[in-house]
Formats: sequence, structure tokens, C-alpha cells
Amino acid sequence: MKTRLKVCCIASVEEARTAAMAGASALGLVAQMPSGPGVIADALIAEIAASVPPPVSRFLLTSRTEPRSVVAHVTACQVDTVQLVDAVPVETYAVLRAELPHVRVVQVLHVEGTDAVAEARRVAPHVHALLLDSGRPSAAVRELGGTGRVHDWEVSRELVLAVPGTPVFLAGGIGPANVGEAIRRVRPYGIDLCSAVRTEGRLDPVKLAALVAAMEAEDAALARGA
Repeated sequence: MKTRLKVCCIASVEEARTAAMAGASALGLVAQMPSGPGVIADALIAEIAASVPPPVSRFLLTSRTEPRSVVAHVTACQVDTVQLVDAVPVETYAVLRAELPHVRVVQVLHVEGTDAVAEARRVAPHVHALLLDSGRPSAAVRELGGTGRVHDWEVSRELVLAVPGTPVFLAGGIGPANVGEAIRRVRPYGIDLCSAVRTEGRLDPVKLAALVAAMEAEDAALARGA
């Protein structure tokens, strides 16, 4: 199985084009957050989203949790996928599916311990995919992603096995040097990353190509049973 690539913190139409040409199947567009990198204005998110042709998915990362506010945010940005970086009441998912029937819903789970496995089982029936990250929602300054930290991949693997049929993206401190190990140990549907393929804040085609090559090599090794 080919591991999908989601490149996050896309900041311009040019970066979106670079990521898509490198093989990314999804792009992350970061709206207002309490902390973390890559935040851009909603108007720029809409501009970038409009420039990206299918089948590349455009993910809006939103920290909003009130259902109608999330709907308004997605509508304004004109994306095809909403990534909820914070926990939301289960009723939120029903509202999103009713109001935005053509938009995929991805829930972020911050893997701080084995409790994430039970949370995944609870949430999975209501969303299109899960994304595992290394934030700390309980911190004084809430971290909802973009930390660059690796969490416990053993928990991540257990979580993937606990929700068969639900695509799971893996994020948190992943780059060209460790992406092969991440794929081998967790077997995620996709990899999500931001800073590891950037130089001085800008998307770096050389680093991105190295990452893609490492992903393809690991996928090929797994296919051979190596």
C-alpha cells in the first residue's frame, strides 16, 4: 500500500504547487491557532485552496469547536476537508455531515498516553479519518499541533489496529531521517509533516524529495516483505 503524504503549513500558491508536484495527496492550510507554526489568513487559505486541482485534498486546520462556527469557517475557506485540531462534542460531527455533506471530517487526537486508543474507538465512527499528533491541549498555552515532537509510536500502532477501516494519518516530529521507521512501526494511512521539509521557514523541494524517496523506499520494502 502506498503511504499518502500530507504537507502542512502551506503558505502560498507556489508552495501548494511544489508540494503537489512532489507527490503530496493532501495539503494542510493552518488557520488561527493558540500556538504553533504556519498560520495564515482565511482569505489566503481560500486563495490557495482555489488554486489546487483535484485529486489533491485541501485540509483546513481549524481550532474552532462550536458546530456552526466550524461550518462557517469551512464555507468561507472553500476547502474539501476540515481538520479539527481540538476535541469537539460528538454532536458536532452530525452537524458537519448534515451541513457540509461533501466535506471530509478529520479529527486530530493528541497522543499523550494510551487513553488515545479508547478515544479513537469513540470518535472513529463519526469521522472520515483520524490524525495522530503530539500536542498538549492541557498546557498553559494550548498546543494543538506543530510541536515537532515524536510521540509514542507503540500507542499509535495500537490505535491504528483498534480502528480498522478508518484512515489514520501520523504526525509529530517526522522527517526524511525517521519517516521509514514511522511507516514500518505504525503502518499509517498517511504521513503529515511541516517543519522537517522547510528551510528558513520555506518549503524546500530538496528536503521534500528526500522525504518522498524515503517513503517510497519503505513502502517498497514492506511490499516485498522485507
